[in-house]
Amino acid sequence: MAYRAKILTVSDSVSDGRREDGAGPLLKARLIDSGFEVDEVRVVPDGVSSVASSLLAMSLGFAGLIVTTGGTGFSPRDLTPEATLQILEREAPGFDELMRATSPFGALSRSRSGTVARCLIVNTPGSPEAAIECLEAVLALVPHALDLLRGGGETHPPETGGSTATSS
Repeated sequence: MAYRAKILTVSDSVSDGRREDGAGPLLKARLIDSGFEVDEVRVVPDGVSSVASSLLAMSLGFAGLIVTTGGTGFSPRDLTPEATLQILEREAPGFDELMRATSPFGALSRSRSGTVARCLIVNTPGSPEAAIECLEAVLALVPHALDLLRGGGETHPPETGGSTATSS
């Protein structure tokens, strides 16, 4: 089964044409290499309203992964986590913990992850290298998370801590 994805680059300088997007194309290539169909790549300026409205629009009627890149640090305009929290229905802190553990600089990331309807949203840093490292940290979990969001009743074998019946 092919999984779907969308990418949102959050950057004032990319959105106004002063800089080229370095992370978005790398994320797209990595997702395609992993078998995802990338339906959309969008660029918006930093800020709570620009990011929240874009995430909401991108998630409407969509079942899949939305990866953001940028706006997760300590700069005054780094507000992607705040925007993401505005629209999340449920947080998925384990994704953030795994991503932060990929690098000593992970502690500087304020990324948030979670779900909206049948979408999983994951914030990654704006640095191309860090964005790919963070995606790699959670990529193996994404298909199962998306299956669960679709209402998939896959069984969990006993060796993974489940039973042979559908998990709760």
